[in-house]
Amino acid sequence: MDAQAIIDAEARYLVPTYQRPAVVFAQGEGNYLYDTAGKRYLDFAGGIAVMALGHSDPVWAAAVADGARTLTHVSNLYHTRSHVELAQRLVEHSFADRVFFCNSGAEANEAALKFARKWARTHHGPQKHELLAFEGGFHGRTLGALSLTHKAKYRQPFEPLVPGVTFVPFNDLEATAAAISERTCAVFVEPLQGEGGVHPAAPAFLQGLRRLCDEHHALLVFDEVQCGLGRTGSLWAHQAYGVTPDIMTLAKPLASGLPIGATLVTEAVARAIEPGDHGSTFAAGPLVCSAALTVFDRVNDFDLLERVYTKGEALMEGLRTLPTDHLLEVRGQGLLVGAEFDVPVKLLMQAALEEGLLVINAGERVLRLTPPLTVTLDEIDDALDILARCVNALETEA
Repeated sequence: MDAQAIIDAEARYLVPTYQRPAVVFAQGEGNYLYDTAGKRYLDFAGGIAVMALGHSDPVWAAAVADGARTLTHVSNLYHTRSHVELAQRLVEHSFADRVFFCNSGAEANEAALKFARKWARTHHGPQKHELLAFEGGFHGRTLGALSLTHKAKYRQPFEPLVPGVTFVPFNDLEATAAAISERTCAVFVEPLQGEGGVHPAAPAFLQGLRRLCDEHHALLVFDEVQCGLGRTGSLWAHQAYGVTPDIMTLAKPLASGLPIGATLVTEAVARAIEPGDHGSTFAAGPLVCSAALTVFDRVNDFDLLERVYTKGEALMEGLRTLPTDHLLEVRGQGLLVGAEFDVPVKLLMQAALEEGLLVINAGERVLRLTPPLTVTLDEIDDALDILARCVNALETEA
């Protein structure tokens, strides 16, 4: 099928949960994608912050091929080596003592929700079941994760959701202190909000959350599905704050394109969980874990992380010089960057696509840039040049 035939077939056969541009991608290499006509696109979407190593990285591809030739899946009823090796890597390089594997960020947050409620019930009784989350926060689209996600457009069509969730303004410690109580079992927060507009947490805010959770015997849960594993220029986004959570959730870049999620917990939380409390048929199969080991070992490198930070600073500085009066603010950490405008960015995204640059949004007026961690300074300059040529598209929205 040619590109238009594929687009037409999708409209006929798929549930219409996405609105996609009229382009069909056929190949990826490095930090570029190619469509069915052979046109090249510089990828500053990165599969929504997934493609940590870029496309078709040869070391990653060799690990996947080797996994396919040796052992792909046996389920979680049996032991496998790469499953344990990946858990060991994550534990030895984080606050955590144990790991639960799943297949996505939403599943990782579902597990965190269940673990928090089981821990609270075990230690404090069934009355301690309430949850705090934050305005602008996004934790996934499954029912439990959606209950922690603030945006009304995502929530309302599927209500009633999981009860007991209260939303508080992000970075507002005073409001959080007023909302938390002895009935609160956990506080869920992204150290750097992604979908909500690329908003970094203030250091005093995360430090205050830790203190409030300790005072009220609640668990602090950091959702690092989008901002974790090198994206901000440190291995974990929360490391820059000097704050340690009780639970952390991971997913997007962990296998650089293959489905995996992880919920990291302290021993105190793990002791509340028993065999049969939770599970997943496909989670942490040998092939996916082999790919994830490759990603982790590549990303967990001081020089790479330092370059991520430096490249992020260059990207943000370049965005601030875009030739437009509509730019309000550029913010972010490392290579999770948002540029907020006073008009919608949809037409700017479309113009950039036509010029061979993929970018995404984080809300109607925020342009989000999440290129592979392997992006070069020259590629950042190329992306900035394209955006500078396309920024006049914003005038149509003005």
